[in-house]
Order: sequence, then C-alpha cells, then structure tokens
Amino acid sequence: MNLADYDEVLALWNSCQGVRANETREEMERILKRNAGLCAVIRKGSELAAAVLACHDGRRGYLYHLAVAEPFRRHGLGRLLVQHSLNRLQGEGISRCTTLPQRGNAVGEAIWKRIGLPARNALTF
Repeated sequence: MNLADYDEVLALWNSCQGVRANETREEMERILKRNAGLCAVIRKGSELAAAVLACHDGRRGYLYHLAVAEPFRRHGLGRLLVQHSLNRLQGEGISRCTTLPQRGNAVGEAIWKRIGLPARNALTF
C-alpha cells in the first residue's frame, strides 16, 4: 500500500458493514512510513479488491482494518492479506498481534472466523 491508494482504500474500508475508518491522509502517511510493508492492497487489474491496515509499536502488532470488496469475497484475499501482515510483523521480530475488527460487523467477524483467528483478541504466532 502507498499513499496514492488512500482515497480508494478509505472508500473500501468505509463501504464495508460496520467499518468506519477515519485516518486522515496525514495519519496514513505516518502509518505507512513507520510501518513500511505491513499495510497492503490487492488489485484485480486496476480495481481495488482488498486492503489491510497493520501496525506495530515495537512490541505488539495490530490489525485494524481488513476489507474485501463484495465481488472478490470468498476467494481467500482476506486470509492472504492477514498472512502477509503477520509474516512482515514476524520479520520485524514481532510475535504477538491483536486483531481489532469492528464490533457488530457480521461480515468482518465471519472473515476472522473463516481465517481461524480470534476477533478482538491477542494471538501469538
């Protein structure tokens, strides 16, 4: 993910049930610089299919926003993005991560369940 993806990514996150991302462009720029390679997007051609916002504080990782556009759901893209972020965290010496799906977001909770990760819990990998 890079700053050029900002408008599309924010629109995707906010189009998903229960997700209300409110990171400003300036915040996103700081997140991307500080957490290089942790946040990612998947495109099918020029269309944004999925995006994840992942960060760490030097000790623990955090998965904040994960969204897959409706036409691309149930193809493993969410799982792929989560694994990407966890691999990158592990590469930086981070072995614990907290997932932070939006409460009451049935679609999001179903994604976490299919991936096999706990919603709103810490996991060690």
